[in-house]
Amino acid sequence: MHTNHRGTLSRPAAAVIAGTVIWFAGITPAQRVYTTADPARRLEILQRSGGRWVAGQHVAAMGTAAVPVAFAALAREFPRGRARALAGTAAAALLAGAPMFVWCLADRGSDVERFAYRRGSWLPFTAYAWSHVAALAALAGAFAALPAPRPTRTALVLGGSSAASAAVLAATKDIPPFVFYLAEGAAAAVLLRRAPDDGGDGPAPRR
Repeated sequence: MHTNHRGTLSRPAAAVIAGTVIWFAGITPAQRVYTTADPARRLEILQRSGGRWVAGQHVAAMGTAAVPVAFAALAREFPRGRARALAGTAAAALLAGAPMFVWCLADRGSDVERFAYRRGSWLPFTAYAWSHVAALAALAGAFAALPAPRPTRTALVLGGSSAASAAVLAATKDIPPFVFYLAEGAAAAVLLRRAPDDGGDGPAPRR
């Protein structure tokens, strides 16, 4: 990649990471609710969290919206051709899925009992999760299509994450969404570490 590409890629890559951090901050309140099997116990946890749970849903919604917008900006800075087209496909998938999870977050915040007893529709979350599976697959292709030397390890990790997520989602109809944001945030971090003329996974040389 040319020197100017590192500068243009680093800003939207940093925005992806910032959006990911916001998302994780939003899902932090009442973490035990995600691992508690008993619905009555889940409701107790949510009620005890008070306004922190509702505030967290708003913060997570901001992160959910920010990440695909940042990826759209990032895709525009990829080299022309296959890499940019696939990065754009990943951004489009994330943009399509984000409203579905924002809807889920709004539902969680407005009716904690329905969330605790899993009475809501599963369709919005499923659509959102599959959009991330598609985005990870497209990102794997985008990284693999970068000019040589290519970030092959990153492409393989993204492709493996997509395949593993697809298998879990198909088998269980559920998946913790943090796995998507970890993979996507890590991919953005790789772009921040790229040397000006390096297409690989190595950090930029010290100056």
